[in-house]
Amino acid sequence: MQKITAGRDQLGEFAPKFAELNDDVLFGQVWSREDELNPRDRSIVTITALISGGNFEQLVFHMGKAKENGVTQEEMAEIITHLAFYIGWPKSWSAFTIAKEIYEK
Repeated sequence: MQKITAGRDQLGEFAPKFAELNDDVLFGQVWSREDELNPRDRSIVTITALISGGNFEQLVFHMGKAKENGVTQEEMAEIITHLAFYIGWPKSWSAFTIAKEIYEK
């Protein structure tokens, strides 16, 4: 797995502890636990949580990561459609806008 440095790159000087936790714990330790949950499934869980919470700024990166981890366009569309009935139409509509951009690249 590629080492993530977004925390340090974006927040290293302003919030060094948060940057460390982001890069070393979340992406370094949690995401590397592939025996417990493979990257594809971890991506599905992550995008579901982000969409549900309306965290669309982070969704761009994680949806691209989900695509890299093997989540197909058809699966992404089905995930978002399924979520619409639980989290609301507007959040799903917003997620589709991002998914369309990611999967049309």
